[in-house]
Amino acid sequence: MSITIKSKTDLQKIQAAARIARAACLLAGSSLEPGMTTKDIDKIVHDYIVGQGAYPSFLGYAGFPGSACVSVNEEVIHGIPGSRKIKAGDIVSIDVGAKLNGFHGDTCKTFPVGKISEEAQMLLDVTEASLMVGISKAQPGARLEEVCGAIEQYCASRGYGIVREYCGHGIGRELHEAPEVPNYVQHGSRDMRIKLQPGMVICIEPMINVKGDAIRQCKDGWTVRTKNGCLSAHFEHEIAITPDGPVILSEPN
Repeated sequence: MSITIKSKTDLQKIQAAARIARAACLLAGSSLEPGMTTKDIDKIVHDYIVGQGAYPSFLGYAGFPGSACVSVNEEVIHGIPGSRKIKAGDIVSIDVGAKLNGFHGDTCKTFPVGKISEEAQMLLDVTEASLMVGISKAQPGARLEEVCGAIEQYCASRGYGIVREYCGHGIGRELHEAPEVPNYVQHGSRDMRIKLQPGMVICIEPMINVKGDAIRQCKDGWTVRTKNGCLSAHFEHEIAITPDGPVILSEPN
């Protein structure tokens, strides 16, 4: 799959979709309360996106049954919304996609539910900081490995595990486009030498574990958990490469 360079009009449409996705994510995150189910969270996301005249990108994607991926504590990604109840002290990752005017927005944030442990808070802080470090390296002319390596160095040097089976990606008319954007340097991969160009749009999304990289797929075919049961966090922004540097498209107005 080749990398598509977006026009100025394309970027405006992508940003509109990305802002809807981010607003839905933040609304759901601000609504978190003990006793809510992950299905309750999904409904908040779904209703907001549809109310904005967009469509939830994840709903029906490869058969996924929800409008948001809602992953709690040891769940890394792709949590299916359902009957699981949120408790005080949990951390909840809400991954949201929205399609508007033919283009996709995609974003994620991990939220605390009330007071959380110091371990959990440090995980959230490091994961979000690593995202911003990666974005800062996404300069025109930089190689993809500079973005990936910055995230890897930031997290690994602090003793955290980096999920390797899943990664960021290009995005536009398709939810997942080239290139793949891993959170570590894939030695020997030619993709690592790709130079970032103005008009490229990528999602950078570190998925970071308190300890160890290993994950396991659950029997539902979607939910991914840490193999050792430790906490995991997931933060994602959709960005455009511009002549003046990276621009975060998934920021609210």
